[in-house]
Amino acid sequence: MLAFTLLPVHPAIAPASAAAATASTLPGGRSTYVVSQGHLKTSSQQNWVRLGSYRFAANGTVSASMYLWWQRHPQARQRTGTVPDPSCTTKAGGAASKPRGCEVLTAGGFTGAPDESRTGTYTVAGDVLTIRWKIAQTWTEQWYVRPALDGKLARLDLKRSTLATHGYGYGSNAAIGTRRAMTSVKAFPGSLRQDLTSWASGKLVTSRDQPFGHSAFRACAATTSCLTYLQPSSRGACQKSGGCPKYGGGTRPNVSSIQYYLTMISKSDRRDTLWHWCTCLAMERGEFCYTGNSHVKPLMQIIDDTGAFRGWVGAEASFSTGSRATDMLAVLRISNFR
Repeated sequence: MLAFTLLPVHPAIAPASAAAATASTLPGGRSTYVVSQGHLKTSSQQNWVRLGSYRFAANGTVSASMYLWWQRHPQARQRTGTVPDPSCTTKAGGAASKPRGCEVLTAGGFTGAPDESRTGTYTVAGDVLTIRWKIAQTWTEQWYVRPALDGKLARLDLKRSTLATHGYGYGSNAAIGTRRAMTSVKAFPGSLRQDLTSWASGKLVTSRDQPFGHSAFRACAATTSCLTYLQPSSRGACQKSGGCPKYGGGTRPNVSSIQYYLTMISKSDRRDTLWHWCTCLAMERGEFCYTGNSHVKPLMQIIDDTGAFRGWVGAEASFSTGSRATDMLAVLRISNFR
């Protein structure tokens, strides 16, 4: 197990008793959660994010299977093998409406097996879940458990942790191998909202309750595992001050579009990935597909008790090709259940 600098341990967090849990005290009555958490501090360049699953048993034990991305061991972006076909147009129109046919990238290691597995014990008292992980270090965490009004899903909100500073979780009794195809993602009838805390250049930015326009994405005729979207313009990103002095917004070409790709990683579990970058950045380099510091955001699908798609928990693990100070890390959720 890799060594970490510990955050303060809160004295109210007590070791969980395995004998205390019964089937009725599964957190939120659910056995399987997808979880995103991170250690994100402005003063640190050893931040990390984790993404994966927690599985709870009625005997009071819990197991975790997680992917880890850590500034101490930065990983390069990884190819997924998915290239959207030419039919992936955002809308009817000319070539400007077509996202570029680039091979989708994701965070390093996300196409393979999880980096770590661990076990622990848990208790549930009222609406608070307490987990004590059985590792060499003291690692205890507490989550508030929130049931959905429709009774098909439960949510975890991080209360405190000896290691993580931010976290999200969603659980149901659907097996971890249950996932929905991109056609179901595209057809999801509800609205999806995004909460995100990101670290970049030593600063933390929090964005709450922002719309995520999944309906704007388009399916491809020949690549059913991928959705794409060319956002025609952006107000805050891709501007002259953001790295596009020749082609960005505010220049004569005034290109402020963003290339978005949403791709399945595995048919046998919940892994998807989101990749996006400013078109003008590729133009500045004379490239068709951008090879610089693009945004790679691995995702885990949220599936409710009926097997329906309800969004994702995710992380950003975009390590810079330069210094650690320009890495981009984030913990996020995109869901219709806040």
